[in-house]
Amino acid sequence: MTTDQTGAGLPAELVALRRSIDNIDAAVVHLLAERFKCTQQVGRLKAEQGLPPADPAREEAQVTRLRELADAAGLDPVFAEKFLNFVIAEVINHHIQIANPAVARHPGSPSGDAS
Repeated sequence: MTTDQTGAGLPAELVALRRSIDNIDAAVVHLLAERFKCTQQVGRLKAEQGLPPADPAREEAQVTRLRELADAAGLDPVFAEKFLNFVIAEVINHHIQIANPAVARHPGSPSGDAS
């Protein structure tokens, strides 16, 4: 059996599952991009209004909400929380940068916002 991109020599079920995974990955990337577009707008609004980059109450509510959604969907809530915490940290970094453009960005950081 081969592991090339065409799936030649692999079981049809494996090829189909991998195609589904690839499609889901693409959807996740596009959804994250849309989320970060919204959080950039939130960051601009916060900066204009003089609000702090982080909102611990909102972040806590989002973590609780995501854990519940994950549990209902059969996804490990601990994993979901780790993922959201990663996104929230990046969002806060973006909000800091929006409020203070002189702040340097972390190399290799993605984009985001919990608010």
